[in-house]
Amino acid sequence: QGKQKKARKYAAMKRMISLRDQRINEKDRAKVRVKKKEDPSAIKEREVPQHPSCLFFQYNTQLGPPYHILVDTNFINFSIKAKLDLVQSMMDCLYAKCIPCITDCVMGEIEKLGQKYRVALRIAKDPRFERLPCMHKGTYADDCLVQRVTQHKCYIVATVDKELKRRIRKIPGVPIMYISRHRYNIERMPDDYGAPRF
Repeated sequence: QGKQKKARKYAAMKRMISLRDQRINEKDRAKVRVKKKEDPSAIKEREVPQHPSCLFFQYNTQLGPPYHILVDTNFINFSIKAKLDLVQSMMDCLYAKCIPCITDCVMGEIEKLGQKYRVALRIAKDPRFERLPCMHKGTYADDCLVQRVTQHKCYIVATVDKELKRRIRKIPGVPIMYISRHRYNIERMPDDYGAPRF
């Protein structure tokens, strides 16, 4: 007779000794946590984020010519594909002077894309573009733009990225510039009378 093969047990965990076992020394034993009863008369503190003074409901009073426009990587790439001059098309869209701003993260992202996007890099290094330094770690441009827009409400964000648009729509008073039908359009920009246009 041959040996009977034992079926191997998969995902079988090793037996572990309980922390309340009698064999464990008193000093190594797990301490029993006692829940403190909440005092009903105590004043409950909660932190509420402070709203910026520039917002009147959805209307942002800090937005005005000359407009500062935060440019995303894909916005520059799509502008090249659509054969649009960045600064001129922005001025045609907003009927005012526009200053395109580019952060270090976006610049780093374009540089990482390599030789294929050399035209985008040359456009980004245009002297008409205002360069914004980044103080945070990492080079993820989307987080950088969202953080900057949350802190300072004086920017319009130019992007074609759906995920970034979705994140920015949650921040009140920040308009989004995008490309459609070979021209720039603006989303959620207050008109001359101060009533927000959606």
